[in-house]
Amino acid sequence: MSKLSQTVLMDLDQEFAGTRRMFERLPVDKLDFTPHAKSWPLGKLAIHLLDPGLWGTVTCTTTELAFDGPMPAKVDPKTIDDFLAIHDERVAQFKSVLATMSDADLQVTWQATMGGHPVMSMPRIAVLRSVVLNHMIHHRAQMTMYYRLLEVPVPGLFGPSADEQ
Repeated sequence: MSKLSQTVLMDLDQEFAGTRRMFERLPVDKLDFTPHAKSWPLGKLAIHLLDPGLWGTVTCTTTELAFDGPMPAKVDPKTIDDFLAIHDERVAQFKSVLATMSDADLQVTWQATMGGHPVMSMPRIAVLRSVVLNHMIHHRAQMTMYYRLLEVPVPGLFGPSADEQ
């Protein structure tokens, strides 16, 4: 395993574990909850939080993605077990692919296009960090706010939460 892959995998282990803890407490009876008219419903946000494992694999196995092209099939989880199974499967596949990549593989330029025009182009490792990992952390933080409003105990993501002390 390359040094870069090893470093990214350490980050992934911590962050995906935190996301999994969020799914373990997901109030599936409240998936329609929306905290504001401009916010997504909880269910849509939770499904979006299943994407980072998938997008990590896509980033590692391609060098380009057309945002206006064919996309992976949508999922429709209904239970906590459904969410956990999809999350675990996608994360395992991503980590398996990432573990085989060399430092050179991670430095290859990856780009996203729209209408045939590049909208993003950067080294694959930067995509994994900013578009995959940071994006997940951002939306997971949004979900903690939904949990607070719904009186769902928030799991500790970087040490114990107020609900765990």
